[in-house]
Amino acid sequence: MPTTTLLGTSDAIRSHHAPKQFRNQQLDYRTGFGQVIDIALAYLRTKRSEPNPLGAMPMRTLRMAELPADGATTLVRLGHSSMLIRIDGHYLLTDPVFSERASPLQWAGPKRFHPVPLSIDELPPIKAVILSHDHYDHLDKHTVLALDSKVERFITPLRVGDHLKRWGIAADKIIELDWWQQAELGSLRFTATPAQHFSGRGLRDRDRTLWASWVIAGSRERLFFSGDSGYFPGFREIGERCGPFDVTMIETGAYNALWSDIHMLPEQSVQAHIDLRGKAMLPIHNSTFDLALHDWHEPLERASAIAAARGVTLLTPLIGEPLALNAASTGTAWWRTQPAPAQGQLAWQP
Repeated sequence: MPTTTLLGTSDAIRSHHAPKQFRNQQLDYRTGFGQVIDIALAYLRTKRSEPNPLGAMPMRTLRMAELPADGATTLVRLGHSSMLIRIDGHYLLTDPVFSERASPLQWAGPKRFHPVPLSIDELPPIKAVILSHDHYDHLDKHTVLALDSKVERFITPLRVGDHLKRWGIAADKIIELDWWQQAELGSLRFTATPAQHFSGRGLRDRDRTLWASWVIAGSRERLFFSGDSGYFPGFREIGERCGPFDVTMIETGAYNALWSDIHMLPEQSVQAHIDLRGKAMLPIHNSTFDLALHDWHEPLERASAIAAARGVTLLTPLIGEPLALNAASTGTAWWRTQPAPAQGQLAWQP
């Protein structure tokens, strides 16, 4: 069984606990009537040239045999915040969403821009699935159930595991952690760290489950996965306590000034990476679903410009392209080129 430890005092751990709910450390995020009106008007008035890719989005179909044979730690973007990670010879998945839509319904809601680079059947055995929170674009019931037979452990923030148990996942496969708690699986150590967000899958369960970012530490490398978050001083604390990081996987997408408290703007995403003491930044939470008012390619374009200005190494692999941490390549500006779609073509495969 995995071992669980605590970083810090119990009082510090529970500062974000409220009766029957959880809360952020820096603000109490609530959407008032006035803000709802502002958001509705913004959706009515904002004109976008490319909310979706105009043609087939550049990507690669992933073949597991392509991963470096030397066992190097390797990252693969599967779309949105779903990452396939190989570290210490083990495979991990973050916030896996393999469904067609990020929605409780598969006939309505945000639809994928691109196919998933590989099927669940093609995945190797998964040491752990790491979940950041329970929103539909991060926790997908259909994917969780399809993955179950391949997964050793599901690692979640507090009470997110209750969803999994209701769906039929065995309780002994689920590890629930509070902020600053750690769990070890073999050579891997997972630490739940703070984030500034909220939770809920319906109208009556607001903030009943915890949200978190994650530190993933192997025998050599240390990775950070942001989940969803607004920019807040917690990033600096995480960097001081758990950094430096070889790679930070940072939310960069689905943002707007109207809700920047809980989704960072690209400038803030780069600053969060700097606060975390990261060596290289991989922008996630973009290029798969239309969840905001910016053009689909804007997050990567803005992050690229800001990172260059601030001397930050930005990793921009294609969706489905394996990126070994010991390789020199950092990726290309693939979002600037969209080939015309052929008849019936779903994806471009170089």
